[in-house]
Amino acid sequence: MINILKTSVKMAALGAVVMGASAASAGVDFGKRGEAVNLVIGYQPYYTESWTGVVNNGKSFWKKHLPAGSTAEFQVGLQGSVIVNAMAGEKQHIGYMGDMPAIASTFKYLPERGGTDIRIVAALGTSKQQCNIFLVRNDAPKFADGTAAVKWMDGKITSAPHGACTDRFAQAAFKSAGVKPAKYLNQNIEVITTNFRAGKLDAAAIWEPTATKMVKSGIARRAASGEDFGLQDGAFMVMLNDLISQRPDAVMGWLEAELDAQEFVANPANADAIAAMAEAQTEQIDQSVLKASLYDSPMAGTTKLQLDFTISDDAKSLLKDATAFLYSLKKKPAAAAQIRPEGVMGQFAERVLEKRGLKTPVGRIIAK
Repeated sequence: MINILKTSVKMAALGAVVMGASAASAGVDFGKRGEAVNLVIGYQPYYTESWTGVVNNGKSFWKKHLPAGSTAEFQVGLQGSVIVNAMAGEKQHIGYMGDMPAIASTFKYLPERGGTDIRIVAALGTSKQQCNIFLVRNDAPKFADGTAAVKWMDGKITSAPHGACTDRFAQAAFKSAGVKPAKYLNQNIEVITTNFRAGKLDAAAIWEPTATKMVKSGIARRAASGEDFGLQDGAFMVMLNDLISQRPDAVMGWLEAELDAQEFVANPANADAIAAMAEAQTEQIDQSVLKASLYDSPMAGTTKLQLDFTISDDAKSLLKDATAFLYSLKKKPAAAAQIRPEGVMGQFAERVLEKRGLKTPVGRIIAK
């Protein structure tokens, strides 16, 4: 009885925090607490760091934690920006995405101009070699390490999807190595692939699982990662504040399911099952490639993925640095140098972790 009372008090406190925060007027009716809720989830099976969404979709962990009769429709987003736009239009309610789009989503609402209020509620994972990867053309020299590879890029033709985590990594690596490429092009994955094949590109920064797919296809060679420069990348879960304010019970339930998914991913015995789920939810990517993108690395023994769950110190540091980078861009998708305080709401995930008697990180995948 005491535990039930404590839980009720903490849930009430969370609800008060949410209701008291500044927000846009509610645009979606999620029903009353305890009622069935119908959710639409935008997720990225083509971004390995956010694969807990793939697992939750494949294993349906959410059914154990949401009220009876609830539904969850998973919609694939090829890029995080696609999910952000869908959430801004309130067509999706929960999003799984990389650090840059997650940060950009919080600026869809500002107190002075309104908009759609989207908030970061959990960390899906952090790493130094999921988005932070440099590939080079196959006939490039053999490099002693990643730093030497990036120094070779001085005066070369390089590329990355600009405004993404790859862009932040590439620019930071260039600065660290003291190099200036002849060209640093803004290209998407398809164009980068085509240009490597045509011999028009010396190097490019790209994320998993595309990086592993390109290497195993013989299109390019892996040369450097964030491990060489101490640079992090990450993925986060975001939610509409309409959902948070109206249904803190559903928020807690979904995060319970996310924790189930992170624990599932952290167990190496589930590697084949995870790769099979990823293959079923993507197109034209072999299961062996998908598995390698999560578990293999030239730097064996390093952390391929850290499952933080809460907004850990590592996640907070990443968000701070990435927001400053976004703000520095000429287009300024971030409207301020920092995320507004209520834009990051880690208390729900912290409460779920506390209930389970766990601490962050909930697991690590060590590269083979």
